[in-house]
Amino acid sequence: MRREKSFRGISERLARKYLENLGGEVRDDGTVVAEEWEASLSSETVSIGPTVELTEVTIAFEGDEESLNSVVPKFSQKAMRAGG
Repeated sequence: MRREKSFRGISERLARKYLENLGGEVRDDGTVVAEEWEASLSSETVSIGPTVELTEVTIAFEGDEESLNSVVPKFSQKAMRAGG
């Protein structure tokens, strides 16, 4: 199963750190792998109005449904706190 989620105002570095805290290990290619799930990250700059730009990180989570039902909400909660 695959789920993609995007988060604004968080860096890829910080997203990887949060995924490590949830049991993942960062590979050389930047993918984060745990026993029951895997996450690949990408980022881009997005405009939110005429003068403001933010980083938007998209994470593609892969794993079985039960594992994703656990890790995705936990990551989302951590990422929502990132902006302060």
